[in-house]
Amino acid sequence: MLDRVRPRGPVEGGGRPRLTYPKVLLLLAGALFLLSLVRVLTDENSLTATSQWTAAMTFAVPIGLAGLGGLWAERSGVINIGLEGMMMLGLFAAGWIGWQHGPWAAVVAGVIGGVLGGLVHALATVTFGVDHIVSGVAINILALGVVQFLAKQWFGGEGSEAAAAGGNDKQSPQMERIEPFSVPGISDWLADLSDKHWFLVSDAAGVLRAVVHNVSWLTVLAVLLFVGTYLLLWRTSFGLRLRSCGENPQATESLGVNVYLYKYVALAVSGGLAGLGGAYLAVLIRMYQDGQTGGRGYLGLATMIFGNWRPGGVAAGAGLFGFMDALQTRGGGAVVHATLLLFALILLGVAGWQYYRGRWVVGVALVGVAALLWLWYSVTETMPLELVTASPYLTTLLVLTLFAQRLRTPRAIGKPYRRGEGG
Repeated sequence: MLDRVRPRGPVEGGGRPRLTYPKVLLLLAGALFLLSLVRVLTDENSLTATSQWTAAMTFAVPIGLAGLGGLWAERSGVINIGLEGMMMLGLFAAGWIGWQHGPWAAVVAGVIGGVLGGLVHALATVTFGVDHIVSGVAINILALGVVQFLAKQWFGGEGSEAAAAGGNDKQSPQMERIEPFSVPGISDWLADLSDKHWFLVSDAAGVLRAVVHNVSWLTVLAVLLFVGTYLLLWRTSFGLRLRSCGENPQATESLGVNVYLYKYVALAVSGGLAGLGGAYLAVLIRMYQDGQTGGRGYLGLATMIFGNWRPGGVAAGAGLFGFMDALQTRGGGAVVHATLLLFALILLGVAGWQYYRGRWVVGVALVGVAALLWLWYSVTETMPLELVTASPYLTTLLVLTLFAQRLRTPRAIGKPYRRGEGG
């Protein structure tokens, strides 16, 4: 019955061919080849080093969880600008519970903190019809004020137990550490291959070792959540009903679906995922720290848009932004400078694809941008500190600009809905 609410024509991708698994594997192989080539040409071995990709995974997880949270909300038709605030609530709740009851209790508390933020957003937008953008911005502002006020009261209070344990108005006392795990045998074998610096082979070994060496259990949990989200939203009747709420809620309601309930569930899950991203940050540094989210909720929104509101795309976007964040944090100006050549080669590849599709103007424009990047790389030896720091955000703008024409938002996203208004 619910198939009736699907819009006519192709739903995903605006009628463009979908990426199949062989195509995805081919793209990944091509990206690895380009990384290997740039690594050899620039002699920047850290581009494919295990430490670089371990850091990239670490930075990618909270961004990806925020993006996945945004996907749940917006697939139900509700814009969630409040992801940053929900991450703050999760971060604070994790820091508060974690130093008293341990890191796994901190994870649960972070999820609960995010769920509360999601339910506030649902109450405002779904029940009272507040503009989605206004509600999201209000949650971000409210969450910032709440966590800073409570930190002063609970962590920095004079004579309090938390203050005696090392807390203050900017951070909580430290919690215990969740020990990472490594896969014995495989990790050492890949390390030996990586150290040989063979073209492509050693690069692949360095990247693959990041997924078997010193891996956080929360990273594994994040991967399972991405897989679970895909299976639940695209392979079950529950997922079909929830996505139909974001496409045509009036038609969905006419089939007996409680649209309000599905939107509430979606926003609770959305907040919980964002809160888990905040908890991940707290567990990573073993405490709540003021400002630790650092705009990752907004980057999560960018990954969701880049990923075309699909889990695989969100994961790819989070990986890209995590990689750039790790580059500017660990590698500095020289390594970020090497990525100019990498981006130039990627743009040349995209230009070739545009030529193949007959889009000559776009192809010429991309070749021009690639030439400018190559010229920039050729006449400089490093990247200014200001641009190094801003590189993840510049990458976000570049990627969204390139892929903007491929996006297809849920049709009813952000539109006010009242029960029974469909007649």
